[in-house]
Amino acid sequence: MSGVLPDPRWYAVRTRSRHEKRVRDELGGRPSVEVFLPLYHRWSWWGDRMKQVDAPLFPGYCFAQFRYADRLVVLKAFGVIDLVGPGGRPEWIPEAEIDGVRALVESKFRYDPHPFLTEGAEVEVVRGPLSGTRGRLVRKDRSIRVVLSVNLIRQSVSVEVPAADVAPV
Repeated sequence: MSGVLPDPRWYAVRTRSRHEKRVRDELGGRPSVEVFLPLYHRWSWWGDRMKQVDAPLFPGYCFAQFRYADRLVVLKAFGVIDLVGPGGRPEWIPEAEIDGVRALVESKFRYDPHPFLTEGAEVEVVRGPLSGTRGRLVRKDRSIRVVLSVNLIRQSVSVEVPAADVAPV
């Protein structure tokens, strides 16, 4: 999957600890780069009270779409450690995986980070705002928990959807 490609592809950008938003802002100002940093709401202690904060869904990672030839523009941004891939060679992420996470973030569903899974049946959401999104079945009761994964960085996010909205692939 890796190599010199003429058209822009999505890559996982490994960031310094707690620098995901800074990397997003740095790369967002570059004309040849599109950036995606999925966030989720979590509660955090701020002194004497609890406050809801937006935290990176995949800590230590940000996603950027660019041409492979333009990778130095990304690698020189403050807070960027490297592009993710086997053997130190960047590998692009299928656009469907990014689209699935983006659809989830833009939906009204409640979602949380989830450990990456290698077992479980692959399913597809057939109705609702996540229609067409594929993931792994984790639990089946009245509703189903589906895990959407970005395989390259071995990170996942889980979401509960009605059982009637999911079909096996």
